[in-house]
Amino acid sequence: YLFRIVYSAHRDLGSSEDGAGSDSGSDFEDSLWKGSKRGARTPLSCSLVCSLLVHFLCANLSVVDDWLESYKQNKETGFLELINFFIRSCGCKGESPCILRSLTESCTPLCLRGPDSAEYPLILTTRPWRKFRAGFCELVAVLVQRCQYSIMYDEYLLDNLISLLTGLSDSQVRAFRHTSTLAAMKLMTALVRVAVGVSLHKDNSQRQYEAERSKGPSRRATDKLEALLEKRRQLQEQQDEIENMMNAIFKGVFVHRYRDMVPEIRAICIEEMGNWMQNYSVSFLTDGYLKYIGWTLHDKVGAGAWERPWPGRGVDNSVEWWRSREGRMVAMVLDKEPDVGVEAIKLLTLILQNMEEMLTDEDCEAVYPVVYASNRALAAAAGEFLYRKQFDVEWEAGREKGRREGSRHFFRLLLAFFIESELHEHAAYLVDSLWDCAATQLKDWEGLAHLLLEESPKEGWGDQEENALIEVLVSSMRQATEGKPPVGRGPGKKVFSARERKTQEDDREKLTHYLIPLLPQLLAKFSADAEKVALLLQAPRYFKLSLYSSGRLEKYLEQLLAQVREVVEKHTGQEVLEAAARALYVLCNPEFTFYSRVDFARSHLVDMLADKFQQDVAELLQASYLDEEEVYSMAATLKRISIFHNAHDLTPWQLWEPCFQLLQRAVDTGEIPKQVVVPTMTCLHFSILWELAHITGASPKQLLDLRRKVASFCSLCQSCLSDVDAGVQEQAFVLLSDLLVVFSPQLVRGGREALQLLIYEPEVALQSQLAGFLMDHVFNHTELLGSDDEDTEGKIHRLHQRRNLLAGFCKLIIYDVLELSAASDVFKHYAKFYKDYGDIIKETLSRTRQIDRDEWARTILLSLQQLLTEMLLQHGPGPGSSKAFLEIRDLARRFSLLFGPRRLHNRQALFDMHKAGIKFAFQEPAPSGSEFGPLNLPFLELLSEFSPRLLRPDKKVLLAYLGKTCQARLSPQDQAKRWPPILTYRRSLISLDDMGLDTSQDAMPRPQRRPDSAAKKRRLDGEGQMPHSRPVWEIVGVALLAGTPLSARLKAGCQLAPETLSQTVPLGTGPLRPRITAAFRVLPSLRNRISAILSRTTWVQ
Repeated sequence: YLFRIVYSAHRDLGSSEDGAGSDSGSDFEDSLWKGSKRGARTPLSCSLVCSLLVHFLCANLSVVDDWLESYKQNKETGFLELINFFIRSCGCKGESPCILRSLTESCTPLCLRGPDSAEYPLILTTRPWRKFRAGFCELVAVLVQRCQYSIMYDEYLLDNLISLLTGLSDSQVRAFRHTSTLAAMKLMTALVRVAVGVSLHKDNSQRQYEAERSKGPSRRATDKLEALLEKRRQLQEQQDEIENMMNAIFKGVFVHRYRDMVPEIRAICIEEMGNWMQNYSVSFLTDGYLKYIGWTLHDKVGAGAWERPWPGRGVDNSVEWWRSREGRMVAMVLDKEPDVGVEAIKLLTLILQNMEEMLTDEDCEAVYPVVYASNRALAAAAGEFLYRKQFDVEWEAGREKGRREGSRHFFRLLLAFFIESELHEHAAYLVDSLWDCAATQLKDWEGLAHLLLEESPKEGWGDQEENALIEVLVSSMRQATEGKPPVGRGPGKKVFSARERKTQEDDREKLTHYLIPLLPQLLAKFSADAEKVALLLQAPRYFKLSLYSSGRLEKYLEQLLAQVREVVEKHTGQEVLEAAARALYVLCNPEFTFYSRVDFARSHLVDMLADKFQQDVAELLQASYLDEEEVYSMAATLKRISIFHNAHDLTPWQLWEPCFQLLQRAVDTGEIPKQVVVPTMTCLHFSILWELAHITGASPKQLLDLRRKVASFCSLCQSCLSDVDAGVQEQAFVLLSDLLVVFSPQLVRGGREALQLLIYEPEVALQSQLAGFLMDHVFNHTELLGSDDEDTEGKIHRLHQRRNLLAGFCKLIIYDVLELSAASDVFKHYAKFYKDYGDIIKETLSRTRQIDRDEWARTILLSLQQLLTEMLLQHGPGPGSSKAFLEIRDLARRFSLLFGPRRLHNRQALFDMHKAGIKFAFQEPAPSGSEFGPLNLPFLELLSEFSPRLLRPDKKVLLAYLGKTCQARLSPQDQAKRWPPILTYRRSLISLDDMGLDTSQDAMPRPQRRPDSAAKKRRLDGEGQMPHSRPVWEIVGVALLAGTPLSARLKAGCQLAPETLSQTVPLGTGPLRPRITAAFRVLPSLRNRISAILSRTTWVQ
């Protein structure tokens, strides 16, 4: 009976043919319809199904209770309603008025989206079906929960339901297999919970029986003993029956589906097994079940491998099993899917807590490097493992001696790991990895500061340890106040809850209270070390600065400002000066009441620098000889001013005129050294930007004055592009690219039409110089390789510099400063320099395509033309098989992929591109005595890479245009020659319909619309065919079943009569037809092969 139900439902979902017949004479069916005529039957109530599928199982308790009432009244009818629900949950529309009447008939087949859809409710993510899975699982659990005291043991409901799910789970149709497996596993989980409850009741009854039995004869109650014995016997019977049902599900479903080809089904099985082991470890945490976990650990798909159970009660009994899988667990830490690695590390962490002796030092050392992983979840899991292994126990032991001693011990262990492991240079990533488990220790900012201020040689820190400790201090401040992972690690949390924001503000206030008095002392102690000072000067960014005034801590502010001035006077390094300028910028906020104090300190510092600069400039412009000390003093002062000019407006100090004179002198004479010229250009650049920022409501005179400054500065930078020093050239290029973008046409957008006078368009000579600089410094193999003496770090630094230069040039194109055709100098290097600049060039290609698709296509064509011309100049004309030409063709293939599948959007651009390419190919005449035709003729082979993107009508037009061009540009003798480029391009424009095969419109009609399933079936069955023709699938069926070569069987099949074919191949409704139909869908090239062989057979599409 159940087999017939499963068979009927399976055919509904998996077949696309009409039903054959029905077993209307079923005795079982008649017994359920006593007293009613066969033709007047009332459809079975589908209240349960409709309620669950329409309302998505929102009221499971009430729905299940209603169904249980109907089940108690009539088991067969109620169970059939439950069957109908499961069948419809698989995706069948369930249109049958009664499941019994369709045991051998076809229900309306699948699904929610038509007969050919492969979707079913369990995998749909559209809005109506998002909660279906959760509700479906909840219903199964509620069903078992409401039946656990009586109906479960009636030997009808669950036995038949398990049989039904077992049959469905063995189906070849994924919808049935997936849905029934999920239902069976959830049913098993619910039975496990019931079995746990029954086991607990049995144990309680046993204890009560033993307690009553231990009483003396006078106090012992015989009736109670008998009642307890009877209760224990009933519970044992129930437990045995539940275990039998669980065993049936496990052997009938799990054993077959845990290795299913679908990863989601495998994951369901292993995930539910984890629940069984956790809830009922006595029965399931044994080798008989653990072996399935061990096998699944080697699953190549992460969905099946990481759904593993964690060790629970009774794990000590499985030490040997865990030890045998230890190597695989450690290897999974570095799995290509981060989620798998996270779960593997969590599993190892639990093993570490329960069976520490099982993990060797080598196993732990394999996990430690993951704390520096780019994925934050993976790094946090590794951080917790590191904390449990290295810091937890030791820190607890040290804390017993006191809070300060415990903090010292923790940071000594942390620094020892960070320094001795030599895995990374930045402690910020280690702090972020440990934050979730060791935030309490890392937030001990007061303890950290006191550790740094200790002077005792015995307890002091080394230079490397001090650097690492300061970095840990600053990183923990940043983590506590911002909650963002370091650069390069993600994904971070984008939105914080109100509670998290409150915690961040509390931490900010705490660290401010701790560190405001201590920060000046730390700066004073480490004032001579630029690296330490640069880190410490980041601290004010994380302070709650209003506490300086509200907490009456102005004296510490004065000390901090004094230390900042001392740092600026003492150091000339880029990083430390930028940190000092940024710290002053944070403090110089007009909203604070102490703004006047900070502004006075800043003005005093800038006055000192400006006075020194004015004095040095006057001496330098008048001197005929430059002393090294004077040059160094001038360069140091200018460097400080240029860095401060980036963060602070220094316009009141009128630095433009002396800087401009200095740069003019450098351009005219070339006597000014590089270390002076570079900061001078930077000062002029920021002076222009600050003046632009304050030009609101300016008069035309002020606008013209600013425009004059921009033009003068750009002219000087253009002259610097030809300087002998590469550093000066690069700085001039960077400043020019930035300034041209600022004063580009986008300046007037957003209601700023008054700034129209400031738009600066570069001259043609400047554009050419910019492009030439790019070729010499970015796309230069000598620059790319570098010198042999240069270390790896130096090469990486040079690569970053070149990437910045290329990005600056690409910005000029994107912001319409340079014409789009200038991008050809970049595009033509896309393939050759893909490893170093591929991401930048690809983004530029994407942005320029959005600007103007037609011009973008012409620029791509220009890039290929330039490359071909360069190749012909270097190597001369030759065959198209040279290495250089193949590289250009590979680039053309990459460009063709950028057009995408949307042919209508690119139709005009591609058509114009092909016409221009054909003109270019015949533009130059053939050299005298050449055997390869016109000089640019190989360009047609490059164009052929773009032909698949053309529409068929455009191909015909281009084919005709190619013929006309050949007649116009070639002599009759040359037209008779079969040059490979022309043949290749012509072949790319000819479709299959024009190649002379049996794929013409007479032999292979092209339908205008997709036929319905009935028409398809008639076509497959041979209806509507021409006389004396037979379906090709019959002939192919002979070849497939016979096992001989295809061509021989097809030729032999042409000679067979139709009746012979019917005897050779069993036709009808067998499985052969859908197999061959699917083969033709997958292998369209088979059509051409068959059509070429079967000249006398009509192809039926």
